[in-house]
Amino acid sequence: MKSFGDIQKMLKSAKEMQDKLQKELAELRMEGTSGGGMVAVTLDGQKNLISVKLDPEVVNKDDVDMLEDLIMAAFNDAAAKVDEHLAQKLGSLGAGLKIPGMF
Repeated sequence: MKSFGDIQKMLKSAKEMQDKLQKELAELRMEGTSGGGMVAVTLDGQKNLISVKLDPEVVNKDDVDMLEDLIMAAFNDAAAKVDEHLAQKLGSLGAGLKIPGMF
């Protein structure tokens, strides 16, 4: 059985890893695109929208629906990249924890 001190060290280490990961996610930038790059959005690691860039050719007042779809597709592309990055990051962190039944 582990001593109370060992458990405290483990909890402290987990808290430090959590703090580091939160800082990295706040600084992370992932770009998603659609329409062959005509629409680009940038998200941070918490999927907050940082920027939207539109090629002037894609802006057509007579086809707003298409532009909305392109923005949504670009956002989803960026969100998937954030998820993939996070899964890779958590996978490497979790490998070192060796929690029974978890990994």
